Amino acid sequence: MRVIVLGAGGIGGVVGGRLHQHGHDVVLIARGAHLDAMRTTGLRLEDPDETVTLPVVVVDSPAEVAYRHDDVVLLATKTQDAARALADLHAVAPATITVACATNGVEAERTALRLFPNVLGVNVMMPTAFLEPGVVQVISAPIGGSLDVGRYPSGESGTATELAAMLASSRFLSVARPDVMRAKYRKLILNTGNAVEAACGRSSDGAKELVMLAAREAEQVLEAAGIDAATEAEEAAQRASMRYRPINGKHRGGGSTWQSIVTGRSIETDYLNGEIVLLARSCGYPAPVNEALQRAMNELVRTGGKPGSIDAVSLFPS
Repeated sequence: MRVIVLGAGGIGGVVGGRLHQHGHDVVLIARGAHLDAMRTTGLRLEDPDETVTLPVVVVDSPAEVAYRHDDVVLLATKTQDAARALADLHAVAPATITVACATNGVEAERTALRLFPNVLGVNVMMPTAFLEPGVVQVISAPIGGSLDVGRYPSGESGTATELAAMLASSRFLSVARPDVMRAKYRKLILNTGNAVEAACGRSSDGAKELVMLAAREAEQVLEAAGIDAATEAEEAAQRASMRYRPINGKHRGGGSTWQSIVTGRSIETDYLNGEIVLLARSCGYPAPVNEALQRAMNELVRTGGKPGSIDAVSLFPS
């Protein structure tokens, strides 16, 4: 089975690089300066223990791939970019391929299923950084992260089992599970704190409490909507084997939303806090904390604000 990584940034670059490093057939799809750097010097993959440069096959669009009927396309774009990426893929790829969504939030799977009959969810628990073209970092070693895989919306899948085995052979924790979306909804709850880190900073007054308020509200909204999420204990068990350490003496500056602001990329807050707001409005439940965070992040990007520039206390519900 070949894995085609659509979106070779922090998550996609690390997963594709590790798969290649461990002997699996991989193609990366990237663009811009990142594509140019990988074509020129290869993909540099850094972790706390080592740096490797990998001559991974890289192309500039889905149209450049000669597809096989059993390919798995690992979608690793930001969620706000998924619809366009999947439309480009749908225009050129056979219907027999499988699309595995290694994305935050829960929208990409729904989008993929409109276009492809075989869709997997991948629950990504992996701290990465992508701040320089041609270079990706994974902050945990020797186990890079947890990447459980399952059929969307639920059920058994031989392809999920095979993909999980490939990932498990490449320094990730990965199992195939028929209820993978339970894990992705727990990850969604955790990701509501991304906006707090990016907007207010991790150590500002009120930031820790605001993270807890956003997560608690998200849990209440999911319960009101009748959506089953994995427990905190299940999530902690997934992270138990991960060991976060600095790379070249430096700690990661911030998570994915913080990195997007620093590098001038678009943010996925509308599909994280905004997903909670959408669910809340759909079932008539209030979500003032996540709504305030969604609005604050969009305003921060619109006005060109800096990460950590918003007072956390100002976002508390009145």
